[in-house]
Amino acid sequence: MLKTIRELSNDDFHHFEKMETGLEDDYILRIFERLTIGNNRLYGLFIDNQLISMGGYTIFAGRYAMLGRLRSDRRFRGNNYGTALISYVMNAAFQLDGIEWVGANTQEDNLPARRVVDKLGLTSSTMLHGATTNDTSFLERGEKIWHEVHSLEKKKQWLKSLYIDTESIFPYEIYYSFPASDALFTDTDVEAWTFYENEAATRVVILKPDQKGNHYLHVVYPWSDLTTQSGLWETIANDYRELKKQTDDDTYIWIDLKKEEIKALPTNHTFELPSPWVLYGIERNEWSKRN
Repeated sequence: MLKTIRELSNDDFHHFEKMETGLEDDYILRIFERLTIGNNRLYGLFIDNQLISMGGYTIFAGRYAMLGRLRSDRRFRGNNYGTALISYVMNAAFQLDGIEWVGANTQEDNLPARRVVDKLGLTSSTMLHGATTNDTSFLERGEKIWHEVHSLEKKKQWLKSLYIDTESIFPYEIYYSFPASDALFTDTDVEAWTFYENEAATRVVILKPDQKGNHYLHVVYPWSDLTTQSGLWETIANDYRELKKQTDDDTYIWIDLKKEEIKALPTNHTFELPSPWVLYGIERNEWSKRN
């Protein structure tokens, strides 16, 4: 029995098609080629030329590698092949120039995936619900919309004080949050994001269009008073309506919420709340010590 691990290309798609993963409608079947090029990589563990386990990573901001797309053939589960593969993938990511952090994001109720990242020695840092809705009327009270921040310098000051100085987790994209660093906040990205301040300039909300299948207005608000801040949801709803005019498909608001923030929502809220996502990660210096 020959066991090998190697990087995959689009030519390996037929191997993936033959796997019995137990997933009826796996999105990877539709985008396999995209996951082998650009900032994405896939690796496979083979037993005698049969693909048994697959996983990979995506590079963000040239500094972060997010592990994922772990698939295992259920006929071979229970042999730690998935753990062996993802360990290999993590080490491969750290071989890349510039990568300072490798992590994984998995849902709380995905116990097999969480066991894998625990075995890799990744540390959990935050748990967030990806709350979505297309109706915020239950939070709107007809109050004044906040002032838009146009200055790039002021936007970056907010990001520095809220995320970099506090070493906080920043929701960079839907599903993808990272420990904040200057690398996440390029001038191009920050200029494209919309910032609004309240009247007293004590609060800011960041709004970013995103698309993961559906269209989303990704809301970043780093305080827990999201149901009591005057004008906050009027501001969000105004941008959401503008985004809906530009999209032909279903469009939603997405906001990452902690469990205590979920509890503060009114009983008549319309947010869909799937199992929360748990972010795990390890810095290069810690990985180097272990290796």
